[in-house]
Amino acid sequence: MSPYVAEFFGTMVLILLGNGVVAGVLLKNSKAENAGWLTIVIGWGLAVTLAIYAVGRISNAHLNPAITIALWATGDFQSNLVFGYLVAQFSGAFVGAVLVWIHYLPHWKLTDNAGLKLAIFSCAPAIRSTLPNLISEIIGTMVLVTAILFIGANKFADGLNPLIVGALITSIGLSLGGTTGFAINPARDLGPRIAHFLLPIPGKGSSDWSYSWIPVVGPLIGGLLGAGLYEILFEL
Repeated sequence: MSPYVAEFFGTMVLILLGNGVVAGVLLKNSKAENAGWLTIVIGWGLAVTLAIYAVGRISNAHLNPAITIALWATGDFQSNLVFGYLVAQFSGAFVGAVLVWIHYLPHWKLTDNAGLKLAIFSCAPAIRSTLPNLISEIIGTMVLVTAILFIGANKFADGLNPLIVGALITSIGLSLGGTTGFAINPARDLGPRIAHFLLPIPGKGSSDWSYSWIPVVGPLIGGLLGAGLYEILFEL
């Protein structure tokens, strides 16, 4: 398997399981309906863990353009691989979202709230305010990238790293995710948002393109800041 195929497949698994838990909690007549935020956050942590186990040995499981670009900016990732990784990540996220739609196919028409349907695909702020929303995504992704780099600098028993990263995602979601839903990954938001726009979802409403740049730009900035912070601290 090429690293591009691995990034596509890993990101697809990430979104299938991550957005899948959101669908289970939010859609009407799901057995997981109303299971709550804790279920969603734990589900996302497990989704990241399993996606890393799936492809980590092949592509190092970036699964996130913010991580790819941050590693490239610090000289830890080859320039000639960046574009292919980004295409694979966004494409995998789109396909993963389509699979979630197919999996929950009978439930969409039973759910009246268009906002809940969009929330299954992409993030929205609890309180809409551009600068605070952007800052939330920057801080969340800065923590993500800095922590991943520090995790990588430690030695764990073989196969333990994905579990630690999954726990990191869960921690970020519980502590920092309540403001914007912690996209912390441009592909995780934009790929599924495009799927929401294109799919024939009954009563889906707007895809909220006016907000869509925040879960893309915020994580990219946060990733660069996180990598820079790690470099500064590591040099100390």
